Amino acid sequence: MTCLRLLIAVFVFTGFAAGAPAQETAAPLRKMPDSVSDLAAGLLDAVVNISTSQTVKGTEETENPPDTQTPDGSPFQELFRDFFAGKDGKQRSRTVQSLGSGFVINAEKGLIVTNNHVIADADEIEVNFTDGAKLKAKLLGKDPKTDLALLQVAPGRKKLTAVTFGDSGQVRIGDWVMAIGNPFGFGGTVTTGIVSARNRNINAGPYDDFIQTDAAINRGNSGGPLFDMYGRVIGINTAIVSPSGGSIGIGFAIPSEMAVAVIDQLQQFGETRRGWLAIRIQPVSDEVAQALGLPDTRGALVSGRIADDTVDNKGLQDGDVIIRFAGKPVKDARTLPRIVAESPVGRKADVVVVRDGKEKTVQVKLGLLVETDSSDENTDIDDEEEGGDGKAGTVAPTPPVDTDKKKSNEKIVLLGMELAVLTDERRKEFSVADDVSGVIVLDVARGSAADRKHIIRGNVIVDVNQEVVATPATVAKRIALLKNTGRKNALLMVADAAGILRFVTLQLD
Repeated sequence: MTCLRLLIAVFVFTGFAAGAPAQETAAPLRKMPDSVSDLAAGLLDAVVNISTSQTVKGTEETENPPDTQTPDGSPFQELFRDFFAGKDGKQRSRTVQSLGSGFVINAEKGLIVTNNHVIADADEIEVNFTDGAKLKAKLLGKDPKTDLALLQVAPGRKKLTAVTFGDSGQVRIGDWVMAIGNPFGFGGTVTTGIVSARNRNINAGPYDDFIQTDAAINRGNSGGPLFDMYGRVIGINTAIVSPSGGSIGIGFAIPSEMAVAVIDQLQQFGETRRGWLAIRIQPVSDEVAQALGLPDTRGALVSGRIADDTVDNKGLQDGDVIIRFAGKPVKDARTLPRIVAESPVGRKADVVVVRDGKEKTVQVKLGLLVETDSSDENTDIDDEEEGGDGKAGTVAPTPPVDTDKKKSNEKIVLLGMELAVLTDERRKEFSVADDVSGVIVLDVARGSAADRKHIIRGNVIVDVNQEVVATPATVAKRIALLKNTGRKNALLMVADAAGILRFVTLQLD
């Protein structure tokens, strides 16, 4: 290939904590020490090499069996290959090995942290120490969504060295950091750099909130610690961006403030137990903010509640913009799931919302997020531009529709949509659920604003700018009022035939 492909080496997964507020005055500069040798010397023994093996069954196909992979991270990777095909061309069962990094967090209990992808599907896990000692490890728990795993070894007479976690929330862009790990199998490798950025979302998982660093991180560094200059772990090295597989100075680490909560749960329960708010949310776009008269785009827009007897979210309403949860600011729609997930199950929490242009505090009680392969978030984020495909929300109550013959024949063409009263006949024609009320869309002009926002025939407009509508005339009046007050966008709550809600902003000009 003549073009170079940029790839993210999925050493990686996620985080949930929001960053520290920006300081208004510059802090004094802290110079990089002339040497980090003393610091590194006290930390090297706590960083370990994680070696895993997995037996992979062969297949019955093929005259040309695919190449098998050499051990991940081996410095001799290009110099040899293992051959597992028999003379008859059939693949045999084979053992695949991989290498990664980890670090000891409790010397007495033998607890070791690493990445989930380092030990995923492993039949055996072995921990190699800097003095040459090797101990078998058992898996206490793992969390694929944050790419974290907790191992345990039996130290016996082996004296372990442990490190402690620092507060990644206090880390600032430009702070010096040091990574220790086993890149390409070369154990005890120390590299230094700075914090290049914070709160990075690299689409690795639902709780992305990475620390970015230019400290050299390569294959085999996965699961290793990222230290501050006080020797505290402020991140777990997890991913790199690289066109070649080697470091180009763009690496990512899971922040400690997220990792600590996950690791505590893995130690206590062997699994994660995340809070669950049972709502659907959308981003607050510029158009949504203008339609609601909000000063900015911070927060998460509630577009529906999900039925769950273990959750009390009745204080929330569709159209609320959540700006604070349990005392923590909600920067955007991706921040809220991380904050909720960190909150204790069954705990009540205060939620600050913007409703009708005013801030209001309501209280909710969280349930337990049921972890499934398809459950990516504890709240269901619905991209307003794309329409979303999430769980069913609760349709906002609307007044009974007057279905006398005169009004049932009422139709209006507005904003590229042909609108009509939702009669029993139309409900049956479009298979609209019984609990959905509003104004039905009979047709959408191709290329119109409604078409670009994925409104289709059979959708139902439930409200306009948080005012319920029952007839096309009511929609027209609301739109005319918005235009007269100088609004450039209208915020429509739209339900599909099944009652799944989403908010859509349409330009009025």
